[in-house]
Amino acid sequence: MSQPYRESELERAVLNPLRQTTMQFYLVLGVLGLVFLWGAASLIRQWLLGLGVTGLGRPVYWGIYLSNFVFFIGISHAGTLISAILRVTQAEWRRPITRVSEAITFFALVLGGLQIWIDMGRPERVLYPLIWGRYQSPFLWDFTCIGIYLLSSTLYLYLPMIPDLARMRDHMTDAPRWRRWLYQAMSLNWHGSHEQNRRLEKGIGIMAILIIPIAVSVHTVVSWVFGMTMQPMWHSTILGPYFVVGAIFSGIAMLFIFMTLIRKAWHLEKWIGAKQYNYLGLLLLVMSAFWGYFTLAEYLTTGYGSLVHEAHVIQAKLAGEYAPWFWAMVTCNLIFPFAILLWRRGRTPTGTFIAALCVAIGMWIERFTIVAPSLTRPSLGFERAIYAPTLTEVAITLGSVALFSLLFLLFFKIFPVVSVWEVEEGQVIEAVRRKAEELAYQTG
Repeated sequence: MSQPYRESELERAVLNPLRQTTMQFYLVLGVLGLVFLWGAASLIRQWLLGLGVTGLGRPVYWGIYLSNFVFFIGISHAGTLISAILRVTQAEWRRPITRVSEAITFFALVLGGLQIWIDMGRPERVLYPLIWGRYQSPFLWDFTCIGIYLLSSTLYLYLPMIPDLARMRDHMTDAPRWRRWLYQAMSLNWHGSHEQNRRLEKGIGIMAILIIPIAVSVHTVVSWVFGMTMQPMWHSTILGPYFVVGAIFSGIAMLFIFMTLIRKAWHLEKWIGAKQYNYLGLLLLVMSAFWGYFTLAEYLTTGYGSLVHEAHVIQAKLAGEYAPWFWAMVTCNLIFPFAILLWRRGRTPTGTFIAALCVAIGMWIERFTIVAPSLTRPSLGFERAIYAPTLTEVAITLGSVALFSLLFLLFFKIFPVVSVWEVEEGQVIEAVRRKAEELAYQTG
C-alpha cells in the first residue's frame, strides 16, 4: 500500500493561500476593484466625449498616458533583466523570487500596451497600426518590439511553471473542478522524467539568453519614439541607454514592492530573506548611481550647450513650473536610495521597501518630466502652453495601477507564487555543495 503524499514545509506555505482566502484578501480586492471601476468609467466617459475631457491639445499632444506607457514598459524589465541575468549567471539566491519578477513583466507589458490604446482617443484606432502601419515610423518599431517581448515573456513565465502545475494537478485534489482541469491542461502531461527535465532546462536556458537582448531593444525603441523627433531635450543619442538604465532601476524597485507584500501576506519570510534583500538592495543602489550619472550627463550637456529652445525646457525643469517635479524626482531616485541602502542596516525588508517605493514614484515623475515640459515649450510656431492632467486622466491612471495590482494578485491566487521545484533543486545543490566541502575538509 502506497504511503499518502506528505507536503513539504515550502509546499504548504506556497499552496495554502491557494486553498484558503482570508477576509483581508477580499478587502484588498474590493478596494482595488472600486478604483479600477472608477478608472473604467472615466475611460468610457473619455470615449463618449472625446479627448477634450483631458488636458491634452495643441501643442501638448502627449501627457500622462504616455508617461504611464513608458513607466509600465520600464517596470517590465523586472523579470527579464533580473530573473534572466541571474539565471544565466547561476545566482542561487534568485530562486524564490523569479516567478514574482516574471509575473510583473507580463502584467506590466499588458498595462503598457493599454496606455497607448487609451491615448488614441477611440478604441477602434488600436487596429490602425496593423492596417496602415509603416515601418518608416518608430511607432511601428515599438508596436513590433513590444509584441515580440510580450510573447517571449509569456513563454518565459510559463515554462518554469510546468513542474509546479503538474504537482498541483496530482496533489491539490480538493481544488475546484475548473482549477484541476486548468492544471491538467497546462502541465502538458509532465511526469518529471529525466528527458523532460533536460528539455525544460534547455528551453528555459535558451529563453533566458534570448529575452535579454529583446528587453534591451524594447526600451531602446521606446526611447527612439522621443529621440527621433526634433523636440527640445528629446533629440538626443543618450536617450537609448538612459531609458534602459531607468527601466532596470524601476523594475528592481517594483520587484521589491511586490516581493515584500507577497512575502508578508503569504508568510514566506523563511524563503525570501535577508540574502535577497541585501543583494537586491545593493543592485538597486548601483542602479541609482547609474541613473544619477546619466541624469547629470543629460542635463549638464544640455545646459552647457545653451541652445535656445532646449534652454527654455531645462529652465522650466530646474527653476520653472516643473521644478517641484524635477527636484522631487532627484530626491526620490538619488537621495533616498543612498540614504537608506548605503548602509547594511538599511537593506532590510522595511528599509528596501521604503527605498523602492520612493524609486517607483520618482521614476514615474521622471517619465512625466520627459514628456510634458518639452511639449509645453515647442520649437515650432506654437505658443507656450501649460499642461495639467484633469481628473479624468488621474482616474484612468489610478485605475490602470489598480488593474495591474488586481491581475497580479488574482494570478497568484491561482498559481504558486514561488517556483517550488526550483527552490527544492537549489536546496539539493546546496546540500551537495556542503557535503563536498565537509569531505574536502576531512580528507585535506
